[in-house]
Amino acid sequence: MPTATSERLRRPTFLLRIGRRLLLALVVVAVLAFGTAWALTPGVDDARGRVDARLTAFGGIPLAGDVPPRIAAALLATEDSHFADHIGIDWRGALRAPLGLLTGDDLGGSTLHQQLARVVYEDGATDPLAKTRAVALAVKLDRGWTDEQILRMYLDAAYFGHGFYGVEAAARGYFGLSPADLDWAQASVLVGLVQAPSAYDPLVHPERAAARQAHVLNRLVEVGHLDRATADAVAVEPWRLQG
Repeated sequence: MPTATSERLRRPTFLLRIGRRLLLALVVVAVLAFGTAWALTPGVDDARGRVDARLTAFGGIPLAGDVPPRIAAALLATEDSHFADHIGIDWRGALRAPLGLLTGDDLGGSTLHQQLARVVYEDGATDPLAKTRAVALAVKLDRGWTDEQILRMYLDAAYFGHGFYGVEAAARGYFGLSPADLDWAQASVLVGLVQAPSAYDPLVHPERAAARQAHVLNRLVEVGHLDRATADAVAVEPWRLQG
């Protein structure tokens, strides 16, 4: 006859087995979903053409010259700090994705590749099926394009609010400068817009924009691109917005 002590000893083992089975089930769901999405999604050789068509449709301006280092650093620190190391999907986000599909919650973890795929192939859709297809498309983008090309396409495809499509139009529209000429204060405000352009609009909601800028600067400190003193100094610099 089992004693209370033996029951307590067996309970963690039972829970561990249940946890392992649940994890295995989530992995199986993720693998099956990915395989199906891979077969059903198109190739991505036309990704640059799709970005250019988006710019043309919305009166955007392609980024001129090299990708500006400040813009790149702020964007990667905030949106995808493992950009150079993953294959289009980050395993940290991939582990959360099956649970998100089951619960219907957005658990984060989307890479720049996934975000780009959703914009140019899924018309911005964020439903579970679109997210699943975006995962497959993200891996295809990583296989077919260089990191620099993907980063440039992302910056050209992103919407920054006020009708500014692409970082070139946004930098000129908000600050009257080319992206390469933005200082850290301006670059961190601009990058903060990609998550929610209307909510963080510096012309309409300067306090929200400042809070978002603080998050971008904190991320730059966390990844080691800026030290704390420099980030704190940048946070109080004027933005010199146009209009």
